[in-house]
Amino acid sequence: MSDLNDPRVFFAAERTLLAWNRTSLALMAFGFVIERFGLFLKLMTPKVSSQLETNFSFWVGIAFVLLGAYIAYASTRQYRLVLKTLKPIEIPEGYRTANGVFTNLMVSFLGVALTVYLFMAQ
Repeated sequence: MSDLNDPRVFFAAERTLLAWNRTSLALMAFGFVIERFGLFLKLMTPKVSSQLETNFSFWVGIAFVLLGAYIAYASTRQYRLVLKTLKPIEIPEGYRTANGVFTNLMVSFLGVALTVYLFMAQ
């Protein structure tokens, strides 16, 4: 429990949540690019590219997308735990704390949806 009675503690926690959100988005975008790179290799060199290379990039890309989705979810849980330790005076009156939580949960859900799409499109 914080003894600072300072809203800067809350804002620091929110900045951390948003930093994890950016990290999760970057990991998912990187995973998508890696997954699609296998398709690019297959199109550019159909006789040279083996099935192993295509499968490898697919699984590595899926792993990055799922890692990003997990990080979005885990950082949301961590943020909510931090919010429980704060006193009401540390959260500005009328400030909506659910916006960051909602955004991260949507990013996590969309990461899982992207994974399902990539499996279906394979």
